[in-house]
Amino acid sequence: MIPVRSVFRALAPVLERGVSALDQAASAFLQPRRARGKLLLQPYVGWGTPSRVEVSGRVLLPRTMRPPQTGDPRWRNFRNALRRLFSREVGGIGVTGTLDGLPARGVSDFDGYFTLTFTPTAPLSPGWHEAALCLDAREGSATARVQVVAQARFGIISDLDDTVIQSDVTSVPRMLLTVLTGNARTRSPFPGVSALYRALTHSEQERNPIFYVSSSPWNFFDLLLHFLSYRHIPLGPLFLRNWGVGLLNGHGSHKHAVIERLLTRFPELPFVLIGDSGEKDPEIYAEVVRRWPQRILGVYIRDVSEAHLDAGILALRDEVRRAGVDLVLASDSLDAASHAMSLGLISAEGYRGVLASVTRTT
Repeated sequence: MIPVRSVFRALAPVLERGVSALDQAASAFLQPRRARGKLLLQPYVGWGTPSRVEVSGRVLLPRTMRPPQTGDPRWRNFRNALRRLFSREVGGIGVTGTLDGLPARGVSDFDGYFTLTFTPTAPLSPGWHEAALCLDAREGSATARVQVVAQARFGIISDLDDTVIQSDVTSVPRMLLTVLTGNARTRSPFPGVSALYRALTHSEQERNPIFYVSSSPWNFFDLLLHFLSYRHIPLGPLFLRNWGVGLLNGHGSHKHAVIERLLTRFPELPFVLIGDSGEKDPEIYAEVVRRWPQRILGVYIRDVSEAHLDAGILALRDEVRRAGVDLVLASDSLDAASHAMSLGLISAEGYRGVLASVTRTT
């Protein structure tokens, strides 16, 4: 008997093309009507080097959602989750951006996505910048935060679900309940994760950049951004996925592609990889180490599925270690902090901060 998962994987490309064709047909009918109304310009976190920066975002019809509160009832959070998932995007809209006086322009596609590419003649200074965005010939403006990376000790690439934010991805019913009925203020980070990430990004000379890679859809971008801010977790560009059939087909290829892109864009920068055992992060990160052994300083896997008892993951840990990289199965943030301090990735003061944070919340 052919496994259902194998059948789905075989049919997924066909289904995705069918969904895309239907979406484009519907968009061709609806877009002109949508474009006549008021629009929402939603920028994502931009990123790049002093000589090249990308700012992406989306053009949507407005949605009514008040700022999240800790006491919001589950039914309101669920309603807002549905509003995010079933967003009404608008294609064919011109978007103009200005970054340090340099203009760039793009046009939203059928799913409302746009990307602006800035190539300054004079190098941008490293650190955080702001890009002013506006819609062409109509109301709608926004400001995008932009992370420019030049020199740093290392970079951090981190998953989000069950690595930073508790999502219960090992149980689909619990995951759906958590994701669909929570908000940015009720969702919980793992104890000590904020202190750990602040310790990793802190440097005496320059801030170490952090990048977040997740299988969550772009529809949840505003929720995740608010969550990072509310929990005092360092900001970084988020690389999420488009909502559709492809979202159900695993996140390995998505994560691989993003990590390869970052390693290529910053050829002199070594990286620390952080994930969890709930999905396929050990396998994905082991493959990255095989391809880029000299670029990876350490791999931290939050053990949310008793991975320390999994022979396959233990074999991957031994393989990665033979390549000169430690893959640490961490039961909590303090385990990761202890190892990071032993490598000099965080200071003793940073370790004490993680210890104090974990102690307060356990």
